[in-house]
Amino acid sequence: MLHQLIDPILVMIRETVAQWGYLGVAVMMAIESANIPLPSEAIMPTAGVLVQQGRMDINLAALAGAIGCVLGSVPSYFLGMYGGRPFVEKYGKWILVSPADLDTADKWVARWGDWTFFICRMLPVVRTFISFPAGMLRAHFGLFVLSTFVGSFIWCWFLTWVGVKFGENMEVFTDVWHKFDVVIVLVLGGGFGYYLYRHLKH
Repeated sequence: MLHQLIDPILVMIRETVAQWGYLGVAVMMAIESANIPLPSEAIMPTAGVLVQQGRMDINLAALAGAIGCVLGSVPSYFLGMYGGRPFVEKYGKWILVSPADLDTADKWVARWGDWTFFICRMLPVVRTFISFPAGMLRAHFGLFVLSTFVGSFIWCWFLTWVGVKFGENMEVFTDVWHKFDVVIVLVLGGGFGYYLYRHLKH
């Protein structure tokens, strides 16, 4: 059942990148960075296969991916700032987020946010959704864009290189990589569970 839902998406990604080239990479990565979970683990390795075939350059493919990430992240950032932030400030008590929680998060972002968002750009799952909380927590926009671009370029270059090395045998890489996805989801779920426990306890 799951394959019936995912396989058409993967085919669409590969066809778009193959037909549109660098523009296809940028468009797909922009969608992936706008809170829509298109797998970059399928987008950039497809570009890597085209690099292997001599139809793309690895650095230009990574650059197109990074530009797409920035273009997709900016709307998500402002959605978090102008939509998510007012919503949480008004209704936060109903979702166990107090003004003190927001204040603590703002201070944490002011101190560590730039490095955090940079690292998050190189993590599966997290990278897709990080722009919205960055906007909600009012991260410095210029530094956010810079960290998004640099972190995304590194991520896109690595995945493109994977496509070059594995070629048409991407299933080997995908099977191993999805285990990291599971670990990250479990860690996030555990952190959220601990947050709920702390707040419900008080």
